[in-house]
Amino acid sequence: MQTFERYFLAANRWALILLLAAMSVIIFTNVALRYLTDSSLEWAEEVARHMMIWLTFLGAGPVLRYGGHIAVENLQDTLPRAAGIALRAVVAALLFGFFGFMVWYGWLYMERTMFQLTPVTQIPFAYVYSAMAIGGVLLIVHFLLIVRGYVLERRFAADEHFDATASASL
Repeated sequence: MQTFERYFLAANRWALILLLAAMSVIIFTNVALRYLTDSSLEWAEEVARHMMIWLTFLGAGPVLRYGGHIAVENLQDTLPRAAGIALRAVVAALLFGFFGFMVWYGWLYMERTMFQLTPVTQIPFAYVYSAMAIGGVLLIVHFLLIVRGYVLERRFAADEHFDATASASL
């Protein structure tokens, strides 16, 4: 399971790195062309916007696994240990429900927009909206890999790249 988790996280990180790098190159090139030649790439803004949508949904899973999303933890801090565990179990169930809703609703959006084309690149909007369904699946997998530690000990993942507890104390 640790091998799967390591490869899964590495693939997710590399997808984010490549998307961000490509988006940066496209935007930089477009700005440089606009100022140097008075013309720009007509598709750059649209493609960058779609890449940002994909970055958001693909990046939500790693942020979740490291405890990087905003959370209000005062209540569980004041509760006895058993009640805190029960509260975190309820929160985990609600999160899984929400992630499942994201997958389902993302799928509906894909079905409804398969024949609507983007204005400039003329690709189906379903390719853009598929980020929601795929991001929801990735959120489920990321949370499954850490949910036991979260519920029992309020512990998130930490590695050499990021430790939420260390950055929270800054």
